[in-house]
Amino acid sequence: MKEITVQELKKLIDSKADFQLIDVREEHEYDEANINGHLIPLGEILDRASEVNKDKQVIVQCRSGKRSATAIQALETNLGYTNLYNLKGGILAYIEEIGI
Repeated sequence: MKEITVQELKKLIDSKADFQLIDVREEHEYDEANINGHLIPLGEILDRASEVNKDKQVIVQCRSGKRSATAIQALETNLGYTNLYNLKGGILAYIEEIGI
């Protein structure tokens, strides 16, 4: 599974790169702290896969990186995605290393 660090994500955000950020946490978690990702809770990821871009880099994030890894595995295995990157350490690492 491909990964991206929070520093690499911050560079993409700052450079206004063309990528998609998917947040697979629950809505209440998203409401507490987010970095403007598109919210698709993990339990809905396959049903809402049409919302996940296949034509550009997609970074998937959660709280710590575990749920996003599960989401990526499901999308790759079931639907053939090849453009997905797991945010290493999730939102916790982003808050700790970058801040929001």
